[in-house]
Amino acid sequence: MKVVVFGASGMVGHGVLRACLLDDEVTEVVTVGRSPLGIEHPKLREVAHSDFTDLAPVAAELAGADACFYCLGVSASGHTAEVYRRVSYDFPLAAARLLSADNPELTFTYVSGAGTDSTEQGRVAWARVKGATENALLAMDMRAYMFRPGWIRPMHGAVSRTRAYRLIYALTSWLYPLANRLAPDRLTTTEALGRSMLGVVRLEGAGPHILSPQDINRLGAGA
Repeated sequence: MKVVVFGASGMVGHGVLRACLLDDEVTEVVTVGRSPLGIEHPKLREVAHSDFTDLAPVAAELAGADACFYCLGVSASGHTAEVYRRVSYDFPLAAARLLSADNPELTFTYVSGAGTDSTEQGRVAWARVKGATENALLAMDMRAYMFRPGWIRPMHGAVSRTRAYRLIYALTSWLYPLANRLAPDRLTTTEALGRSMLGVVRLEGAGPHILSPQDINRLGAGA
């Protein structure tokens, strides 16, 4: 299985990349990013690219993919509405269009988040953008799965690239065992996310296509 990973340097992408490198069914992992990951592995091939609205220059490197795990994103805080939509909508749509062309059996996963607004009519701007992205991806001719994690516990060295999130994780990490007992349906881990993304590839287009933390944890445990 050949997989493509966008956002492998981020917290979620780290979990996905680790799961792919450990999985015997994955034979090739192609990451697309602006800077080197600093990782060496016989299955890993890094593609350097900066314009995520135009992937034509690296199309040959991505051709023949069985799955794309799209984990690239930014926080709505600290970015203009235009920048946020460009990264959260334009970038993943460009990737999906390229990879799914003449490849309807492609599995494409997109990480949105709990609270995403599928109606695109709510008052929260980021939730509307994520909802629009989900709807556009689900309408494409491919096997699309939307991941809506809640609180994500970083594992195996995964670190958020957003400074505020790093601080939050550092201050609240001790609460995870308690929160996991009290509200397990709202929590997941980077390990479960990675394993569940591989899990939906094996569903071969079956549902559910919008995954809650419960779905993510269930698939992550069984992958």
